[in-house]
Amino acid sequence: MLIPFNKPYVAGKEFSYIKQAIQKGQLAGNGFFTKQCEAWLENRFGCAKALLTHSCTASLEMAAILSGVKPGDDVIMPSYTFVSTANAFALRGARIVFVDIRPDTMNIDETKIAAAITPRTRAIVPVHYGGVACDMDTIMALARKHRLCVVEDAAQGVMARYKGKYLGAIGHIGCYSFHETKNYTCGEGGAIALNDRRFIERAEIIREKGTDRSRFLRGQVDKYTWVDIGSSYVPAELNAAFLSAQLESADEIAAKRIGLWDLYYKSLLPLSDRGVISLPHIPKDCAHSAHMFYIKVKDLKTRGRLIDHLKAAGILSVFHYIPLHSSKAGKRFGRFSGKDEWTTKESLRLLRLPLFGDLTPGNVRLIVNTIKKFYV
Repeated sequence: MLIPFNKPYVAGKEFSYIKQAIQKGQLAGNGFFTKQCEAWLENRFGCAKALLTHSCTASLEMAAILSGVKPGDDVIMPSYTFVSTANAFALRGARIVFVDIRPDTMNIDETKIAAAITPRTRAIVPVHYGGVACDMDTIMALARKHRLCVVEDAAQGVMARYKGKYLGAIGHIGCYSFHETKNYTCGEGGAIALNDRRFIERAEIIREKGTDRSRFLRGQVDKYTWVDIGSSYVPAELNAAFLSAQLESADEIAAKRIGLWDLYYKSLLPLSDRGVISLPHIPKDCAHSAHMFYIKVKDLKTRGRLIDHLKAAGILSVFHYIPLHSSKAGKRFGRFSGKDEWTTKESLRLLRLPLFGDLTPGNVRLIVNTIKKFYV
């Protein structure tokens, strides 16, 4: 392809830090660079404790355990999300309750959550689609009223903010992704942000295969043993070394992506004004992460034709999630609350355009001009 959909960004110090990690002689994780990344997340986002994991999926699985979800409990989330959001709670035996999205942000419709709450509801999982915040004031108010745990799926929201607060640091627990498709990456990686201190000690245990090894390493116990359920959620130190270089350059990476996002938006406004496409909406209280740039076209057929048109020009564009409630597992492990007014309809219109750190303004202009030719 002339322009791929994604290309992992290298900030500059990744190879040097990986070499240092090898020289330090601790490759299994929880070493110098792991702690450095966790300190960066805590200091920048203001969470009580951050723990690196090997994926956002791992963070969500930890969050499901920490939230106290048991078989038969309900967990509310949007259907328009990645499978890990639902799978983490289905693994605990929960029934997933899908709620419709808002067509402007593609986030869960906060006005429809209350109707989905039952005596069995244990948690709400808002997903910040594209790094644009859900209405967290409304969601947190509902959680307080019904004594529910809020787990933010902020996989795409690293560095994004809602009313000045960083995403992932607003709910009781936040989950981040550092997959190679994300703004800040280590190939495969994630983190869990613990904003409620009562979760910290147990989170350390769950992450260390259900043992109190972290307390042992701090000298708080003279030996460690199996004390709870858990799994192997600690990332390799080489991944943490790579990520450390990315986080040190987070502001630079964010500025590049915001600049590209803004160029897309301004350049495509004429097509939006003509009514042939819709552009992303950023609510006034949100500072987004520029994780993705998408447009919405008329319908599924038009999307397929535009994908082919871009591909013929050497440009790779992709659609996104198939709504989970329509999947085989979604029907088995969940149900849709209320009417699917927007989730399916909007998912069929959405098309993601290339956006990555090494994309150039010239690339963006080429992509935009190719789209404009489609609508001539």
